[in-house]
Amino acid sequence: MRHDGRANDQARPVSIQTDFVRTAAGSCLIATGNTRVICTASVEEGVPAWKRGSGEGWLTAEYAMLPASTGTRKRRDGVTKDGRGVEIQRLIGRSLRQAVNLRLLGERTITLDCDVLEADGGTRTASITGAMVALSCAVDKLMREGKLKVSPIVHQVAAISVGIVGDEPCLDLCYREDSHAQVDMNCVMNERGEFIELQGTGEGRAFSAGELATLTDYARKGIETLMAAQREALGERAKVIGNRPILVAATGNAYKLRELQEIFAEFYTVVSMQDVGFDADIDETADTFAGNAALKAEAVCGATGLPAIADDSGLTVDALNGEPGVYSARYCGYHGNDEANNDKLLAKMQGVENRSAAFRCAIALKRPGKETLIAEGACPGVILHARRGTGGFGYDPLFLYEPLNKTFAEVNQEEKNAVSHRARACEAMIALLREEKP
Repeated sequence: MRHDGRANDQARPVSIQTDFVRTAAGSCLIATGNTRVICTASVEEGVPAWKRGSGEGWLTAEYAMLPASTGTRKRRDGVTKDGRGVEIQRLIGRSLRQAVNLRLLGERTITLDCDVLEADGGTRTASITGAMVALSCAVDKLMREGKLKVSPIVHQVAAISVGIVGDEPCLDLCYREDSHAQVDMNCVMNERGEFIELQGTGEGRAFSAGELATLTDYARKGIETLMAAQREALGERAKVIGNRPILVAATGNAYKLRELQEIFAEFYTVVSMQDVGFDADIDETADTFAGNAALKAEAVCGATGLPAIADDSGLTVDALNGEPGVYSARYCGYHGNDEANNDKLLAKMQGVENRSAAFRCAIALKRPGKETLIAEGACPGVILHARRGTGGFGYDPLFLYEPLNKTFAEVNQEEKNAVSHRARACEAMIALLREEKP
């Protein structure tokens, strides 16, 4: 047992009080044992000069120990901070930037200020853990104000110290232990158990690989506890911490976006192109659905640096050698006139006995550094001689799905989603993604 009665793998009690500074965009008071730190998050529109025009935001940090934070009065930092303070605030900034997708933040700056009220060891790790909470509160405020549509927080981050004291590996060192530790280490991790930073020094003696494994195991256990405390303190605001990567849907169609959000929820948080600031037109110059889907997904991924998904779909009619195909939306000669497109199709099918057709869809998923994945789906049917139904869009009033004896303009959304070409293409893509899962 240690001098305070804790087991070697036991962290100090932690408490986190949110909204401690009412004037800040986000704040908390974090206490780990007798160490107490005020963490605040401030938001400014705009970024440093070297980031302007990048479409990305910036996150930085400042750290200071108040004069009475230690037993002996500490001088206030002047214009030039002491080297230790500079090193710690850089660590805090590096660590918390790992939590944020800067492109989703937009061109604004979040500054995390960590001010130590009382220091009893582990001030830098407490600052990182508390700053994560302050950051989450600030992002929640930005979303409630409508300044952000999608949370840029993609990881949860926390930190804790470990060390070897009296030849014993120990978790969460207080000052008494830290001041004569043989080995001192700070660990920063995300919710996946991945390391963001390890700062380890054998000041008193060297340490073995086995001891390092024990120390990192202790750190992982302690950080899991801290992350639970972070989420408990945040309550409903914890929803801004994303546990799934962002996927940009290359579509301006709100219906398609909602459908993709539901279908790919297991793997991604799906957002629109507008949510990440992409509004350029993409020329669909390929002669296949798969080719056009790939063009769109690759363009959005290349511009945003984020995974992107796109689809291209349309109607193919056997008697017309696959027309209208990739020209489905502009079959009449210009884009988006459903009535004119249907009129042209009816005119070309006049007197034709073979009415078989299919709606076809290709889905393309492009991720940075990976080959584009393509999945396709089709729904067979027949072309009627006249429109039926008032729902749907495109060629839905002429397309009869025989198993239901209804056109796609007559079925409800649930019925259509169960059998549509897009649903089948998405199912094929989901199968590909599940094959990739370890």
